[in-house]
Amino acid sequence: MIDKRISRVLGLLGQDDTLRVLAGLVLRPGEPLDKVTGLGPETVARALDRLSRGGLAVRDEETGWRARPEAFRELLRTAPSAPADPMDAFLVDGRLVSIPVKRAKRLMVLDYIARVFEIGVRYPEKEVDVALRAFHDDHAALRRYLVDEGFLTREANVYWRSGGTV
Repeated sequence: MIDKRISRVLGLLGQDDTLRVLAGLVLRPGEPLDKVTGLGPETVARALDRLSRGGLAVRDEETGWRARPEAFRELLRTAPSAPADPMDAFLVDGRLVSIPVKRAKRLMVLDYIARVFEIGVRYPEKEVDVALRAFHDDHAALRRYLVDEGFLTREANVYWRSGGTV
């Protein structure tokens, strides 16, 4: 679930006039915002009010309005982190670091790898090897595990997907 503060900021940035005024504050500080943005003074004033309430702009008595980019860092610190992808423990840049020894983990990895093969398509062994080499240098072991665990079926050096998550 998105935090209300994050939702408010995204809502502000989703409004063209507010986004233009914020961009003007960031890119052309101290310049007249109606000239920078091409918006009327009333529109600029309303956008500044919204940005101020959202914490993205502040009015300084001496220098006028300024953007508060630190508000984004504050939101990031308070935002709930996304759950880690379980595959991150096994894959680096899309390649397997190692084939897991524990069967439960190996099944999870094999299920992930099996998804590169389309259901109903028959693949010659060479094509299977090419696809598996993208994941790990020991493509023969991966192929054997995929067959042994029922993710792929083999007959006369032709393979097809027979299991795994769809």
